[in-house]
Amino acid sequence: MGFIRGALLLASIFLDICVAQDNRTYQGFNSGNTFTNYDAKFEDDFVQEFSTMQKFTGAGVFNSVRLYTNIQAYTTSDVLSAIPAAIKTNTSILLGIWCSGSNNITNELTALTKAIDEYGEDLANAVLAISVGSEDLYRLSDVGIRQNAGVGAGPKDIVKFIDDTRKAIEGTVLADKPVGYVDTWRSWVNESNAEVIEAVDFLGVDIYPFFENDTTITPGYVNTFDNAVPIFDDRYQKTLNASQGKQVWVTETGWPYKSEGPAWGESVASVENQRDYWRAVGCSELFGQVNTWWYTLRDANPESKQNFAITDAKVENSTFDLSCAAGASNEVVYENSARRAPRSVFGLVRALLRR
Repeated sequence: MGFIRGALLLASIFLDICVAQDNRTYQGFNSGNTFTNYDAKFEDDFVQEFSTMQKFTGAGVFNSVRLYTNIQAYTTSDVLSAIPAAIKTNTSILLGIWCSGSNNITNELTALTKAIDEYGEDLANAVLAISVGSEDLYRLSDVGIRQNAGVGAGPKDIVKFIDDTRKAIEGTVLADKPVGYVDTWRSWVNESNAEVIEAVDFLGVDIYPFFENDTTITPGYVNTFDNAVPIFDDRYQKTLNASQGKQVWVTETGWPYKSEGPAWGESVASVENQRDYWRAVGCSELFGQVNTWWYTLRDANPESKQNFAITDAKVENSTFDLSCAAGASNEVVYENSARRAPRSVFGLVRALLRR
């Protein structure tokens, strides 16, 4: 009995520590592995990005990056050079594993294993979590197909890829890292994707009021800029409601300064709207409250008809004042926004109780 009491005390202390760490908020930007001209990014390019964002002041500390893949552009399974760049600049990483267009993630896991072998504890200290996939369910949905979003993956494939990732990191320095998945709010609230929610430790949600031109979802709210905040709040709350009590991180949001092609409802792209969206959603609702990766520091998607970068061409300065007004946070309280410790913590408690 003495051992059990001691084990329970140890587990309780450890759980408290992990929950405290889990309650920290991270904020940063998304980063692709190519430029808009399709050229590959290399370590110096990523170092520049990460160093630039860490110089920003007035809106909290930006020292986290969300990656879409572990693989260096135009290689089969070489380690993405963003990883050593993040370690060098003390930038935390939301690792990404690209899943669309394949029936396996072997090359992604090979690159991840190489990174583990090469960087060891330095990698473990940098990695916040692992996201297996990005908007794969959306691409396969009716909406994604209508919007020519590309090749996607179904829920069973995503669950398999999540399981494959857990097996790949088992017994490594990344074994205790939360494993999640990123998609649009529509994918998370689609009940046919519920098995993905069951499989993850956290949900990453991408929300863009700029593109929300379906007025049947929130009647009376066309997607003018004036409605950006209530539209964002509605989509985030819908995702929370579907999350089964798991953490919901904002993995992409932003407003474009430029848009080409057909209009998206009533939304207007401009630097002014981009700045005001940063202040209304970023400053007032996300920064310091919810793990957030803004879209984006530097444009990287060659196929996108919208430009979201918040820095100049040299990625040295922001294109607008990023400062949040004093007391800008309105401390929005969303329902069902419970936080939870990583799965590995509960695993430790269960293991101790079995002794």
